[in-house]
Amino acid sequence: MTVVTRFAPSPTGRLHVGNIRTALHNSLFALKHDGRFLLRIDDTDLERSKEEYVEAIVTDLNWLGLKAHAMVRQSERFALYEREFDRLRAAGRVYACYETSEELDLRRKVLLGRGLPPVYERKAEGSPVPEGIAPHWRFKLDHDAPIEWDDLVRGHQKFDPRLISDPVIRRADGSWLYLLPSVIDDIDLGITHIVRGEDHVSNSAVQLQMFDALGARHPHFAHEALLVAAEGKLSKRLGSTGVDALRDAGIEPMALLSLLARLGTSQPVEPKTGLAVLAEGFDFATFGRAPAHFDLNEVEQLNAKLLHHLDYCEVANRLPEEVGEAEWLALRGNLAHLGEAADWLAVLNGAIDPPEVVQDDKPLLAEAARLAGELDWAGDPWRELTDALKASTGRKGRGLFHPLRSALTGRDSGPEMGPLIKLIGQQRSIDRLVAAAN
Repeated sequence: MTVVTRFAPSPTGRLHVGNIRTALHNSLFALKHDGRFLLRIDDTDLERSKEEYVEAIVTDLNWLGLKAHAMVRQSERFALYEREFDRLRAAGRVYACYETSEELDLRRKVLLGRGLPPVYERKAEGSPVPEGIAPHWRFKLDHDAPIEWDDLVRGHQKFDPRLISDPVIRRADGSWLYLLPSVIDDIDLGITHIVRGEDHVSNSAVQLQMFDALGARHPHFAHEALLVAAEGKLSKRLGSTGVDALRDAGIEPMALLSLLARLGTSQPVEPKTGLAVLAEGFDFATFGRAPAHFDLNEVEQLNAKLLHHLDYCEVANRLPEEVGEAEWLALRGNLAHLGEAADWLAVLNGAIDPPEVVQDDKPLLAEAARLAGELDWAGDPWRELTDALKASTGRKGRGLFHPLRSALTGRDSGPEMGPLIKLIGQQRSIDRLVAAAN
């Protein structure tokens, strides 16, 4: 069996981290099993679906490296849904209903008041049909067929269909709701594993009977605990966790994906440089059932760790031209975001404003300027300069290193000075030391 998974977003907004996690896990599972990962655009709601969001979803997934083997749109598959709907109707598994939402709400309250489950009550066959009212359509559950499956995350699941309302699958205006088209697509596309949030568990229970009614084999299900943040359940309203915002903030895709691949599992979270490495250790058996807590601070930490180990060839096309391999190796250990490399260009080969220097440090910097002119810059000028200054001034530790760093870079902290001073160059270093001393 070839593993086939799918990610099925609705194009009614931008992707957020909860969506990304679902897409990632579908992609990783398919990758691990040398299978296929499909993108299905759930755009049956023609009024709310926007082409700009379709384009944004594809752009975001491509930026993340989660490229699907194929993409389909539900809006282009209405003929297939119609055909399967007619087949279910002929088999007696779909029936028309005429109640208004107000009537249904009132009936639910009556049932609850009697201590009964608020399950939809089917009308007797031959009940009068109201005139001038278009029906909505429900799928008829088989009350004699218990619903069970072994979930890859939640373990054995069991539902009593008598306690579930026959779900509405089609509105009175002919438009489709989520449940039936999704099943029809999963059958037609050969989906073998459905990976999604635990808020879909009850949907899966209903959809299993739809697979049966259509004579199709059941897919495997993995219902993951939901992702939560400080604000609560993640949703599209949390723009701060959208893909576009994360990209604009300078987050590396693999920093985000490294966290989302392991969040909620018993595995350690470590920065990885590629999806193949993440896929090797991906296993639904490691996922717990407690909500997974997403923290942007963890992404930031992973982002820095990832940058600190990236080779120049992996980032060269995203760096300023002035930053070559030597510059990258000198700077990367001090960067939290790739864009910060450009902030160091003036330090490396431009002009900086002389720092404010306390009077006691000026003789030290003047002596450093004199010694810098005598050093062989082809060797290890930073070590030689500091060793000479220790001998001539008696200074050491912060009292020695901080004034030098400040004079040479205009900053109180930064990358290691050994490689940095060689990139700054001898004459520029002397000039900066002289300027600071005066």
